[in-house]
Amino acid sequence: MSLFTVPIPSCGAHPGGSITVTEPQPRVYLLTFVSPPDNRITTVFCRALMQALDILEFGDFPPGVVITTSGTPKFYSNGLDLEHAINTDGFWQLFYDLYPMPTVALLNGHTFAGGLMLAQAHDYRLAPDPKGFLCLNEVLFGAPLRPPMAAIFRHRLTPQAYRTVALEGRRVTGQQAVEYGLADATAASVDDALAFVSERQLTEKAKPGVYGVIKAELHKDLLRELRKDGVDAEDARFDEDRRRDAERKEFGKVWFEQWSKENKSKL
Repeated sequence: MSLFTVPIPSCGAHPGGSITVTEPQPRVYLLTFVSPPDNRITTVFCRALMQALDILEFGDFPPGVVITTSGTPKFYSNGLDLEHAINTDGFWQLFYDLYPMPTVALLNGHTFAGGLMLAQAHDYRLAPDPKGFLCLNEVLFGAPLRPPMAAIFRHRLTPQAYRTVALEGRRVTGQQAVEYGLADATAASVDDALAFVSERQLTEKAKPGVYGVIKAELHKDLLRELRKDGVDAEDARFDEDRRRDAERKEFGKVWFEQWSKENKSKL
């Protein structure tokens, strides 16, 4: 039985959809999003997700656990609308925020690029099993990881795992995702996610009222970087790094032309 539904409005080429919230067990809230064709993450998607979370927090619902998943079997999410994200002021503040209950991402299909970033914003990740891949594939189609995008993975992963995921763009299976630290376990169904919640007694963790406070302290460095001042400062640093690299390349071309002339004359 549905507790409530939040609409996802259309956004550019994306037709919109909805987030349906159910309670498969007491104090376990399942948020199922459907935004055809592949759950692209846009401002309106993020706002709808945050609205659903706010209803659970401030409405007449006892604190418990939030599980997000997709109603589209093939995809949890196929990523950001990157141009939209980069050109939307305040987007990253929508993308990652603290929540005073445990959050679990049940990745029931392919989870690529920005979809994987959304998964990393949860406290726990359950990778798809037996089908479905996880991938940070920006390196394969020439999209740089902007500072807020990189920050989430740098915060979550070991340097070795981050190198493999970011610089190789490797598609990993659910079990490999667990090995790399991208996920905490694999799951084939909502029942598996409920078993994970029960095993860790997660429904009890938000009741004393300090879960969000402890989470904020645990992730304070990431939060500082993703707040507006942090994003602005890191974007300025990123752009300056790109300017210096362009200058280096231009100098390198001039140097090589001169080197070629000098060495050709000696032959």
